[in-house]
Amino acid sequence: MHDRRSPAPGRVFFVGAGPGAPDLLTIRAVEILRAADVIVHDALVPVRMLDGINPHARRVPIDRAGDPRPDPGAATGHLLARLAVEGGTVVRLKGGDPAVFGRLAEELEPVRRAGVAVELVPGVTAALAAAAAAGVPLTSRVEASSVTLLTGREADGKEAAVDFRGLAALQGTLVVYMGVEQVARWSRELVAAGRSPDTPVTIVSRCSWPDEQLGATTLGHCAADVERHGWRSPAVVIVGAAAVPAGPLAGRLVLVTRPSGQEGEIVSSIRAAGGRALHVPLVSIEDPPSWQPLDDAIRAASTYDWIVLASANGVRGFLGRLAALRLDGRALGTARLAAIGPATRRHLEEAGYRCDLTPSVSRAEELAAELAATVHGGRFLLIRADRGREELRLGLEARGHHVDEVVAYETRPREALDPHDAEAVVRLPVDWIVLTSPSIATSAVRLFGDRMRAWKIATISPVTTAALEGHGLTPTVEAARATTDGIVEAIIRHEAAAAVLPPPAGSPGTAHLPPSLHG
Repeated sequence: MHDRRSPAPGRVFFVGAGPGAPDLLTIRAVEILRAADVIVHDALVPVRMLDGINPHARRVPIDRAGDPRPDPGAATGHLLARLAVEGGTVVRLKGGDPAVFGRLAEELEPVRRAGVAVELVPGVTAALAAAAAAGVPLTSRVEASSVTLLTGREADGKEAAVDFRGLAALQGTLVVYMGVEQVARWSRELVAAGRSPDTPVTIVSRCSWPDEQLGATTLGHCAADVERHGWRSPAVVIVGAAAVPAGPLAGRLVLVTRPSGQEGEIVSSIRAAGGRALHVPLVSIEDPPSWQPLDDAIRAASTYDWIVLASANGVRGFLGRLAALRLDGRALGTARLAAIGPATRRHLEEAGYRCDLTPSVSRAEELAAELAATVHGGRFLLIRADRGREELRLGLEARGHHVDEVVAYETRPREALDPHDAEAVVRLPVDWIVLTSPSIATSAVRLFGDRMRAWKIATISPVTTAALEGHGLTPTVEAARATTDGIVEAIIRHEAAAAVLPPPAGSPGTAHLPPSLHG
């Protein structure tokens, strides 16, 4: 007999969040999250991931730790069905891949019985992410012609269904999910079934998170090593593969302080070099109180000789308002475009606009000198933040040019760290902090205080260095190119030199700073 009920008005998407790093989300997952009205998410899904993608959706966290209900998966499914019947787009965001050890079957059944339309969006499952983090292949033509995924923890009341004798006989890799708590049991069973105690084992704890840990041990010793080293859940255990830490920043934790939504490039560069990144934004980028001054300037853009963009955020604001006014590049007339540095230039060019001038050194003084030489008595429109240095305007006006300034965005320093960020900074072993603007440098000194004396400091430009030095601190390195890649390259060069030279006397900073993490 067919169910003739009409489908519910809403729709449920089961979306894989991957192991935790936002840049490991799929493109489809990001598209759906942006369109979501309600996001029902696991406790292990990073809140900052949601903040950066869709801060407006209603959020419903699911924490199954200590859940007394006999079937929490079905309870979640009933919740999803109720939300969908209310209408709108409901996203069930699950760590890893929804179909791998995620109680998908239990959650799906109530939703489908309610007649709700469903779509499954795969994610990067923990086995694949852990293997990538450890630099190990899960298969090989010689030693591992199969991969077996198994759980280290059976459902309560369920008889053990794992065939350890069959697994021990396989010439393949075993990947144990949720394996840390029961490591003594399943490792003992595998050895008893015939798997060699010398089999290499790789443990990846909290894969892709800032406090990710890689452990190398053997099947016979992994239970003792888990207890000794304190490798934490969630963790993935790869039996049959030996970790190969790689990259010039392997073992290094870098504190990234860029605004939310703008950390992706530098975090990716750090991870590509083998390092880990902890993102703690120290400033936020906000719209100005009114768009009217910028809109008026855009309408008059063709009357200027040069339009000067002082930052990538300025490019976003300028081009965003150009589009909001239903205008395009034709509105600029013969005005030429200048950018303060290569990152700003790249944002312009990626949007399809040609950048006519970038100074050889990313400083306002250098840009003013090069611009002034291009025209006599010129008219300049400077697109900038609400706060910052005045050298560019002053330099042009001193050479007889007319300058109009308009604000495309506001930079607001964080008054205090939220408890989660403060706890992470205290608990995790930070090696480096990167500072990418004078305002971020100032906020770092205020919020982190004396802790900065124990960290190595990387700045993106001479202007940022000057701001830091104004507080009595000297950076360990300064980027040769004022880009996120440039700052990571500077850190890598320093680490390479430190590997072959004795460390210099003294600490990275010398000033006495405020001690509180909360300013």
